[in-house]
Amino acid sequence: MGKIMKYLGEFKASAIAVVLLLILQAYCDLALPSYTSDIVDVGIEQGGIENAVPDLMREETMEGICLLAGEEAAVLLRESYVQNDEGNYELRARDEETIEALDGIIKAQVLSQIQEEVSDMIADQMAIMFVKAEYEALGVDVEAIQTRYLLKTGGKMLLMTILMMAAAIAVGFLAARVSAGIGMRLRKRVFRKVVSFSHAEMDGFSTASLITRSTNDIQQVQMVSVMLLRMVCYAPILGIGGIMKVIHTKTGMGWIIIVAVGVILLLVGTLVGIAMPKFKLMQTLVDKLNLVSREILTGIPVIRAFSREKYEEKRFDKANRDLMSTQIFTNRVMTFMMPVMMLVMNAITVAIVWFGAEGIDAGRLQIGDMMAFITYSMQIVMSFLMLTMVSIMLPRAGVAAERIEEVLCTEPVILDKEKVLDDEVEGKGVIAFEHVHFCYPGAEEDALSDISFVARPGETTAIIGSTGCGKSTLLHLIPRFYDVTGGRITFDGIDIRELSQSKLRSLLGFVPQKGVLFSGTIESNIKFAGEERVSDDAMKEAASIAQAAEFIESKKETYLSPIAQGGSNVSGGQKQRLSIARAIAGKPKVFLFDDSFSALDYKTDAVLRRALYEKIADATMIIVAQRISTILHADQIIVLEEGRIAGMGTHEQLLGTCPAYQEIAKSQLSESELRGGMS
Repeated sequence: MGKIMKYLGEFKASAIAVVLLLILQAYCDLALPSYTSDIVDVGIEQGGIENAVPDLMREETMEGICLLAGEEAAVLLRESYVQNDEGNYELRARDEETIEALDGIIKAQVLSQIQEEVSDMIADQMAIMFVKAEYEALGVDVEAIQTRYLLKTGGKMLLMTILMMAAAIAVGFLAARVSAGIGMRLRKRVFRKVVSFSHAEMDGFSTASLITRSTNDIQQVQMVSVMLLRMVCYAPILGIGGIMKVIHTKTGMGWIIIVAVGVILLLVGTLVGIAMPKFKLMQTLVDKLNLVSREILTGIPVIRAFSREKYEEKRFDKANRDLMSTQIFTNRVMTFMMPVMMLVMNAITVAIVWFGAEGIDAGRLQIGDMMAFITYSMQIVMSFLMLTMVSIMLPRAGVAAERIEEVLCTEPVILDKEKVLDDEVEGKGVIAFEHVHFCYPGAEEDALSDISFVARPGETTAIIGSTGCGKSTLLHLIPRFYDVTGGRITFDGIDIRELSQSKLRSLLGFVPQKGVLFSGTIESNIKFAGEERVSDDAMKEAASIAQAAEFIESKKETYLSPIAQGGSNVSGGQKQRLSIARAIAGKPKVFLFDDSFSALDYKTDAVLRRALYEKIADATMIIVAQRISTILHADQIIVLEEGRIAGMGTHEQLLGTCPAYQEIAKSQLSESELRGGMS
């Protein structure tokens, strides 16, 4: 709840405006029952006569009242009325204090004519009958008075209704705008934070979980924000206002409201206490369902190849059923709320009618007052009903907010230093590993140990080794996807940790093992480094070097040809060549190829490497490869074995000195090629 309120605090002006509008809406809402009571009690039962003070009085009536009222009261009466040309007295004093005093004087004289004690309500009715009789004696149209009162009071009710409607519409508009703003800002923050994550943080949050947190969780917060502004803020205003109105009705039935509120609070507290743990579990199960769905959808070719459709259906069904059973439990718990609330409301109505009827029969209560009391009671209960409706959603939104904050509060382990040495980089492209060690977070052993070598401009450094020996890990240390845990990596003699990440990566051209393309066009993918960095000529040259120009120009729209999400509308080899072209187009000082030629046939591989050596001969190239044929002519080959350097040199040198390299070579090269290399 506190986190959601923090998000709302960013829209203080709109939130304050909403509260003010809700106060206006509640004021109008609470005023309507009073007007309804007045229409019934005054407009219908009293004929529109509001008090015992007549606007017009005969001379003999005035004299009779003054005679019995006493000297001080008589003076007030004569000062408050003025005699007209016909000899009758017209009321000229209209202030509330004088009217109240006159009402008491006239009522006392009316009651003095009967010998028994009566209740205040009966006294009021007798005084009204006196005024009505006086009007009839003077020939005043009593029906016109009633009609005028009904129209006046009805007009006020209509005005209040219009104001209430306008306030409600304005609240809805502002609440929707605030909640949409909260959603937009949260998505923006989460996205920025996730983009800043290193591989270590990404490993801590699954992709499916981050997607859920960026969509479903933020949607939960957004939805509850609307409810908080429209209901949770309105409910206390309406409830407190209703209680104050109930107190002023003086019906003696306030205990009914106290009992009802107590029952409601007990109910809500019990149900929320039972459901809260399940709401926390529900978000975890949504993560799991998204994870299973993502794995199945992305792995459909493999699933079909191994005929595992039935197994995956069962796996999805289990995740789906786990979520369903939790949702059913929480829904069943919460379904008790509405029927019990309706029972409480109906019980309140019955109790008010029962005890109110006794009051009416005893002359202590009017019908309009009882109607108003019922309406106020329903408003009080409805305010709690609003809170209970939100309480169903609030626990889940609270969990969602915690999950969002978990992402936002996660600080990346790889950060730029306050003072960076970007201006001191010469841009030659000399990469040096100096006794580098690296251990994955949570791992017991180093993935890389004591790695030292230098990759120079104009030379190709190749890294080869068995699966899992740390080749890709080594390459990922250069762009700081991970930071070394020991030793250091330098770029032109400067520790890469002394450079900003943006500067470092602008000097590198990285081609991942799995070609990654983005939805758009071929042009947008090759120019991914930015339109300002990559011209059309540079784009075409990069495509030519990457051996992609031929298949691009065979397409009808050439470089404007669409690329589907994930590059699903191009082959694996085409995807890899476009990834290579993207790296070349940025004209970096250092190229990092993470087994980026594996999807290419031998002919294309050879032509592409020849073009690379010819066109970008002044750049530093570091190639991770599985095939020896890809790195035969490398200036320096580093052989990794269990995270350590097992050998370093040219192809010919390693064939003679490195057993690990010889083993790899024997598995891939023919006898003649081996002999040729050894000679």
